[in-house]
Amino acid sequence: MAVGARSGHEGPEDRPVRSDEPGVDPVADGTTPGNDAVGDDGDGGATREQDPEQPKKKPRSFWKELPLLIGIALVLALLIKTFLVQAFSIPSDSMQNTLQQGDRVLVDKLTPWFGSEPERGEVVVFRDPGHWLDGEPTPDPNAIQRVLGWVGLMPSADEKDLIKRVIGVEGDTVECKGTGPVKVNGKALNEPYVFAGNTPCSVDDQGGQFKIKVPKGKIWVMGDHRQNSLDSRYHQKQPGGGAVPVDNVVGRAIVIAWPPTRWATLPKPDTFDQPGINALSGAAPGVLGLAGAVPLVLWRRRRLTVTAARAARVSGGSTAG
Repeated sequence: MAVGARSGHEGPEDRPVRSDEPGVDPVADGTTPGNDAVGDDGDGGATREQDPEQPKKKPRSFWKELPLLIGIALVLALLIKTFLVQAFSIPSDSMQNTLQQGDRVLVDKLTPWFGSEPERGEVVVFRDPGHWLDGEPTPDPNAIQRVLGWVGLMPSADEKDLIKRVIGVEGDTVECKGTGPVKVNGKALNEPYVFAGNTPCSVDDQGGQFKIKVPKGKIWVMGDHRQNSLDSRYHQKQPGGGAVPVDNVVGRAIVIAWPPTRWATLPKPDTFDQPGINALSGAAPGVLGLAGAVPLVLWRRRRLTVTAARAARVSGGSTAG
């Protein structure tokens, strides 16, 4: 769904300017002061401006310009939907209470074009990785709804998209035992966005308990309504182990746009900024130690080489004497 804009065109009337200056004959002189009254008609002859007493050309009526305006609005809406922002409708309760069924969210589609990848804590829209939506009811839109969905003036019924929160990115180890908390790289998450009364994970044999290292190029996603969300946990037996390819991500949901009473931004929670949560943080001391050791080793080897060369020169000089 995109927002179209309507516009009208109203320009000033083109009135010829006549000179009242005495002693100047506009016809004999070939010009009219203050106005380009004489021009080339393309055949070497001069043409005069339209006489003000002749009927003036009427502007095109609004109804004749309306199809053009509608065409421009549709093209702009299609471009915005494709490259900038697209609206999506929330079809279920899996993201309560962050998102309610029937909410309309605006999704940023621009930053992925510049190489931006999903981050932990973001709410993202992604295409069905495969069979996640099996058994879900399929809407049957009419022709007008299909056209409006295609240009982005309303959500498209043909797009098989889901919306969840990113919990882990490639290289992360995500796990949950018992009823929680969920841990990312050993760090427990404080998740105030989880639906009231839910536990961070469920005690069941369908995927409530898990421990996975997120593969390269994929993300691990979960709904905020943990006991009512068929997310990554419940697709571990499918190809990909429940992780979603980054290439399937349409964009990040940035704001709830409708209804007006629900307007709100969708920021990344602070729990994902806690120290030590990055997968590489545990390896950081070793990496820094290696970086510091390399110059020392090279310096030591150089010193040994110089010492050996000096000893060789001294030994050679003694033998010659």
